[in-house]
Parts: sequence; structure tokens; C-alpha cells
Amino acid sequence: MQFIQKGILQEVPNHGIYVSYLLSEAGAATEALRAIQNFADGESCVVGLGASLVAALGHSVPGLREGFSMPHALVPLPQQPIALWLWLRGDDRGALLLAERVWTLRLKPAFQRHQRIEAFRFDDGRDLTGYKDGTENPEGDLALAAACVDAATPDLAGSSFAAIQQWQHQFDSFEAMTSEAQDHAMGRRRSDNEELEEAPESAHVKRTAQEDFEPEAFVLRRSMPWSAGSQAGLMFVAFGHSFDAFEAQLTRMSGAEDGIIDALFGFSQPLNTHYVWCPAMLNERLDLRILGL
Repeated sequence: MQFIQKGILQEVPNHGIYVSYLLSEAGAATEALRAIQNFADGESCVVGLGASLVAALGHSVPGLREGFSMPHALVPLPQQPIALWLWLRGDDRGALLLAERVWTLRLKPAFQRHQRIEAFRFDDGRDLTGYKDGTENPEGDLALAAACVDAATPDLAGSSFAAIQQWQHQFDSFEAMTSEAQDHAMGRRRSDNEELEEAPESAHVKRTAQEDFEPEAFVLRRSMPWSAGSQAGLMFVAFGHSFDAFEAQLTRMSGAEDGIIDALFGFSQPLNTHYVWCPAMLNERLDLRILGL
């Protein structure tokens, strides 16, 4: 029986490193994927494969694509196709730094590291703006249904599609706002996390209310704050049984649906977006049978 990678369903860890790779030597990719099967447990290391890697192996994964098309977006939405993505998770930052080095050496020469981003848990699971993140996350069986391909698609059952979006906050702009304006931009009170009915239609909570879409656009968010020098923000990660829910939310946030831009863009901007497919686990190994492995 195929099972979703455990780290997807678990709460975010105290520390994390997001590592993306590009394919540098396609002929060595199969051997590298076998190494991933041998060492990735889906918990301390969550694995995602990009469309370019799957195509280079001469296979396809239904529903996996390199990115989105949003021609009517009113804000920039940069994206970068990648071949491989690892989310390293743990409680010890030093151990993760060493684990990332081991993985990057292990994956040579097939993969070249594109980017590494250090992330962390802040307070009780808040964004660096101080607002609670993931309040509307589904739980239990609903979380599994949102994040995981069901048994009706046996080749993909237990797997997940992940959208990874790095947001950089402009703290000077955010801090120049009054507390009330900040609450109205987010659509929640920071003090008690209560949703504000009187918030404007541009409020982030109203732009992304998952139950307001048709069909409903539920995803399982596993986002973490990140920092690098003087820059910082949120690594937004959404797991779904397809990319449809993520794209529905992003379309509305960007103003492409009704001309109203999410207030979040007033003090934070996405630097990049990656799409990957996170295989299921079978007998404690990544299930890569759809790729002939």
C-alpha cells in the first residue's frame, strides 16, 4: 500500500532547509534516483521531482507540469522550473547543514544545486509579520484528502503535488502601516487570530478563503519563515492532490480573476515558484515505479 511521505502531514519542524537542483547529467539521473530511494525516508527528507527530470527519463507523471500560465495577473509572478527538490527537516540546524552537504555530494554528477534556503519555526507557527500561518489548514482525513492523490488513480496514489513559493517581505513598508491597517491587509487580528468580517475584499484571508472557490480550493500548507543576511520572508509550500487549488488561489490573489490584488503584495513579493511531484512511499522507499524504478 502506498503512503504519503510522512513529513508532509507532520507539523513544520524547528528548522528546515529547502534545496532545489537542476539536472546536469541526464545519463546519471537513474543512479542518483536509486540513491534517493535508498536514503530518503520521506520524513526527515521530503522529496519532490520536477517535470524536466521526469521528461529526461522518458516518462510522464499525469498532472505534473513545469509551472503555471497566468496572463491576466496584475502583479509579477516569477517561476523557475527545477529538476529535484528536497525539504530537509529537523530540530538541529547544524545537523541539517551537514545533511544538505551529504545530499548534494551524493547527487553528483546528475544534479547541480540551484538554491538552498534555510528556514525555521517562529514562535507558535507564525510568519515574521507576527500573524499565525496555516490557520485554515484541513486536519486529519481532510488534510490527507487535500494533499494526497487518492486510490482512484493507482499509479499516483499516496503521492502529492507541491507548489513552493518564496516570498520576500518588505519590513519597512509593513512597519509603516498602522496595526489596524496590518490587520485589514491580512484579514485577521494579530492579537487573537480572529478573522475580521469588516476587512476589505483585498484582505489576504478573503482572497484565499478555500471554501469560497468552485470547486473548493483546499491545500495543506507547510510554510516556514526564511532568512538570508538582511533579507527574510516566508517559504510558502502548498501540498495538493493537484495544482488546481493552488492556482485558483493565486489567480484570485494576483487580480487576474476580478481585478482586486491581494493586500499581501503591498509588503511582500514572490521571488520564485517551483512545481514538483512528491512520490508516495512503498515498503519504506519512494515509489518510483511510474518512472521504471
